[in-house]
Amino acid sequence: MNDLQKVLDGRWATVRDDVRAQLGELRLNPDQPTEAYRADVAEAMKQLAASKRPHQGFDPAYGGGGDVGGVVTAFQMLGHGDLSLLVKAGVQWGLFGGALQNLGTARHHDRYLRDTMDGTLLGCFAMTESGHGSDVQHLRTTATYDPAAQEFVIDTPEPGARKDYIGGAARDARMAAVFAQLVTRGTSHGVHCFLVPIRSEAGDPLPGVTITDCGPKAGLNGVDNGRLVFDGVRVPREALLDRYADVAEDGTYSSAIENETRRFFTMLGTLVRGRISVAGGAGTATQKALTLAIRYGATRRQFANPATGEEVVVLDYLAHQRKLLPALATTYALHFAQEDLVGRMHDLQKFDTPAEGSLAGPRTDTADEQLQRDLETRAAGIKAIGTWHATATIQACREAAGGAGYLAENLLPQLKADTDVFTTFEGDNTVLLQLVAKTLLSDYAKRVGRLDLLGKVRFAADLVGGEVAERTGARSVLLRGDVRDRAHQRRLLLAREEHLLASLARRMRAALKPGVDQFAIFNAAQDHLLEAARAHVDRIVFDAFADAVDRAPATVRGLLEHVLELHGLAVLENRRAWFVEHGYLTGGSSKALASGVNELCAALRPHARELVDGFGIPEMWLACPLLDGEQVTTQPPAEEAPADLTAVG
Repeated sequence: MNDLQKVLDGRWATVRDDVRAQLGELRLNPDQPTEAYRADVAEAMKQLAASKRPHQGFDPAYGGGGDVGGVVTAFQMLGHGDLSLLVKAGVQWGLFGGALQNLGTARHHDRYLRDTMDGTLLGCFAMTESGHGSDVQHLRTTATYDPAAQEFVIDTPEPGARKDYIGGAARDARMAAVFAQLVTRGTSHGVHCFLVPIRSEAGDPLPGVTITDCGPKAGLNGVDNGRLVFDGVRVPREALLDRYADVAEDGTYSSAIENETRRFFTMLGTLVRGRISVAGGAGTATQKALTLAIRYGATRRQFANPATGEEVVVLDYLAHQRKLLPALATTYALHFAQEDLVGRMHDLQKFDTPAEGSLAGPRTDTADEQLQRDLETRAAGIKAIGTWHATATIQACREAAGGAGYLAENLLPQLKADTDVFTTFEGDNTVLLQLVAKTLLSDYAKRVGRLDLLGKVRFAADLVGGEVAERTGARSVLLRGDVRDRAHQRRLLLAREEHLLASLARRMRAALKPGVDQFAIFNAAQDHLLEAARAHVDRIVFDAFADAVDRAPATVRGLLEHVLELHGLAVLENRRAWFVEHGYLTGGSSKALASGVNELCAALRPHARELVDGFGIPEMWLACPLLDGEQVTTQPPAEEAPADLTAVG
């Protein structure tokens, strides 16, 4: 293992090594018939369960390892191998198991947790409905309490309430964690989660449960997505996952969190692990695509150099470098942002199993509550940006491999097909960025509200001064600096974040006036909301990468500094129109962004193989005809792309 891989493996390096050793020989065939592929994935799930790796994310009191960060790291490593297996494992141990662990109490854990960890109880996560995907709070499935029988009656009241695209439902799941509106004594108390058996041990749908298969998909056909419809399905009162609310035998509803909206978001906040896992899986799939494309680009030759008469390796062309190397730099940045995110989640996790009838209330530790809120915001933003980056980068890798990249045998088409849905599951990316922006606005309002009178006067003066600086072009003088300097890159990213948030707050202030059409105001500012959220995520990703560089050993710190520099330049270049329009960059400094990217691409070209090898992907998971010609690899001469990165710039 080289020093670069040690840095990338990070806090859970041992976990990554274990997964490589345990699963390095596991290679599934997505090109076989769907049913055969599903069967192979189901068999691989048994291997995962036997490895005891999924157990590591559960409560030690029930035989788990208490290592949530480690199990999420192991999960995302499956993205180097088979993404259907990754998703199937995520449904079983992340979503179904996570709901059981985090929303249930002792009565559920005692009965179901060990079997869930062992994979002897296969479950699914029935949240999404045909008519309501992102708007979970207004799902239509109902769970109506019958006090005479002490049972909940689960119903699908209309076609739009059908549970849709439920991983595991079509073939393997025996039980579903069903999200439904809890109704008791004629009153709805909002969305809650219930454990609902859906199949017999023989695999047949239980009475009142209709199961249909979603059929072939664009990708992930090893996952048995299905649809669920419930018609008067009865489950005992204890089927309610009652960590945050309960219903007494006589139908009395109780919760330590009185506000329905706060209760709903508290429950969903405990399930943030799924969103973080999706971001990680997208990241490892992107790493695999870049590894394939860059290694192929270092061997494939096209067109002769007139000076030598020899055909040129395509990775030596600037246009090819620009396709892949800035994307590689951003993939590094997102990797370290993901590592930071997983660490934050792990450090917040507490395995406290409430006793039956003991309701968990709002967090009493204000600092802890703020950390949880920040985690959820980061998870939403990084998931959105990371999965969009995966979609764009894998497409670029496919194109960079030419016709060979379109052949199924060369793995890139499957990566493209399997990751496309990542932008919309575990939260549609556009909706997630809106959630990020709303949280930022709320925090911004609190900060301004805490200012004293003098502070508010200064704040208003700064806003006016900023508007004047923008109109007069003075801002670029005030923020003068080298666009290749790390500190100046961060100043620009932070300035954009703060500018967009402040101007968004001014626009949204109109929504507070009585009698106004709040939806119209919000709808008219959606583009602004999304840009403000994206600017925030760009900055926190940059900071996470910078922190990792500062901690890196001296042997690789210089190389990583330049990868960080390229990432920063690429982000600024993609948004340079905004920076020029708002007076943060002059025309000259905008041009410097493009030339800086070009220079760094040339400088990093000799290190491209080293950088992708740092991901530590087992060769078994990369084996394909695309890489058969690697024995003829050559590197460009030093005078064209200096290996000494300090000579650049």
